[in-house]
Amino acid sequence: MQAKALMIQGTGSDVGKSLIVAGLARAFTRRGLSVLPFKPQNMSNNAAVTADGGEIGRAQALQARACGVSPSVDMNPVLLKPQSETGSQVVVQGRILTNAKAREYQALKPRLFAAVLESFARLKTKSDLVLVEGAGSASETNLREGDIANMGFAQAADVPVVLVGDIDRGGVIAQIVGTSAVIDKADAARIVGFIVNRFRGDPSLFVEGMRAIERHTNWPSLGLVPYFAKARRLPAEDALALDHREEEGSGAVKIAVPVLPRISNFDDLDPLKLEPAIRLVLVRPGEALPGDADLVLLPGSKATIADLKSLRAEGWDVDIVAHLRRGGKVVGLCGGYQMLGRVIRDPDGIEGPPGETEGLGLLEVETVLTSTKSLRAVKGKSIPDGEPFAGYEMHVGITRGPDTARPVLRFGDGRVDGAVSANGRVRGVYVHGFFSDARQRAALLASFGAASSGLSYESDVEQTLDELAAHLAAHLDLDRLLTLAR
Repeated sequence: MQAKALMIQGTGSDVGKSLIVAGLARAFTRRGLSVLPFKPQNMSNNAAVTADGGEIGRAQALQARACGVSPSVDMNPVLLKPQSETGSQVVVQGRILTNAKAREYQALKPRLFAAVLESFARLKTKSDLVLVEGAGSASETNLREGDIANMGFAQAADVPVVLVGDIDRGGVIAQIVGTSAVIDKADAARIVGFIVNRFRGDPSLFVEGMRAIERHTNWPSLGLVPYFAKARRLPAEDALALDHREEEGSGAVKIAVPVLPRISNFDDLDPLKLEPAIRLVLVRPGEALPGDADLVLLPGSKATIADLKSLRAEGWDVDIVAHLRRGGKVVGLCGGYQMLGRVIRDPDGIEGPPGETEGLGLLEVETVLTSTKSLRAVKGKSIPDGEPFAGYEMHVGITRGPDTARPVLRFGDGRVDGAVSANGRVRGVYVHGFFSDARQRAALLASFGAASSGLSYESDVEQTLDELAAHLAAHLDLDRLLTLAR
């Protein structure tokens, strides 16, 4: 028997679709159902490694966790990883297919739709319920022809749709009613109800608002969901979430992170922002790196050479040198690690025209970008403290040089990763996710003379998913949603 399915679409990006799917996944899983998440097409540089060595959007990995299952490439068969303002890397069922500009991608869609429907069909044979997440806005009628992410998928796979609007950004009545006004009748008929998300205040004051939406759309209300403040404790899907944050925490150890245009895997920052001893400062374009920072952390990047150019254009390279002169420390993660070296060579044009770019010169290493991508989960111990870590690799490029003789991490199979400068104040690694371990955060804080809270980040995520599930169960009729699923 194949699973039922229900699709959550939104009136726009960042209206809370991903978290609603995650919360419903945990809630239905706790009822004893076998639940799996699915997103036909995702655009995000925040990705996760699957057990079979592929990659999917971070949000689908979180949703899989909410279901109590391991992530699979079928949960997000098409992943677009932006590399420029108009072009993206296209990942299909976990593997890089090509790089494409927006118009070129439109021509690819018929080919990709077959993979989308194939992955969806596989998931339906393995579960009781598949919760599907749409992408962006359901009302992008200019992209409706050939659509594989929203109504195009829903119609082809015969999946009912729940539409989510975000009252926190204002104009939610217009968001939902406007969607009803612009989409075609067949698509409108597929919508079985709407949810208003992120409400603050007295819900009785919006009763008439909900009725007005029902009158104008003929769609039933499925619930008014209050703002869930703890959402910030869960990994975000894309960099839009960073727009709402400038400084996290008030601890004694100040970590400054320059927000680069193509920042990726920025969930590396999540455990740090929850650590009471840390004050995490996200530095925007046009701002200087704070002079009183203890540590500058260069995050991952989907396009290292382009982001290095942006870093220099902001004057952050000068700020980093000044920071080191004052006795500060620098850590580079993945793309940030590559930036710290003497040179980045791109002989095959992986990120653009073939050539090479001068790095920041803070580590005696050189990187050569390669067409082969490293995608693997890893475990081991950090050097020299011997504290265990678990994380994942997700990068193109090989980094070599004298400073790699002082590695940062040793894997269980004996391989090593990373490099440390001769003075010990600059280091870089390829591995993502190792700050999730409280022992790694404790070692970092100890280097600044501070103590860790011992917070278990993984336990915190689990507890937050449970609380999100309870939150949705209190404000949505789960039995009705199951009845609407088909």
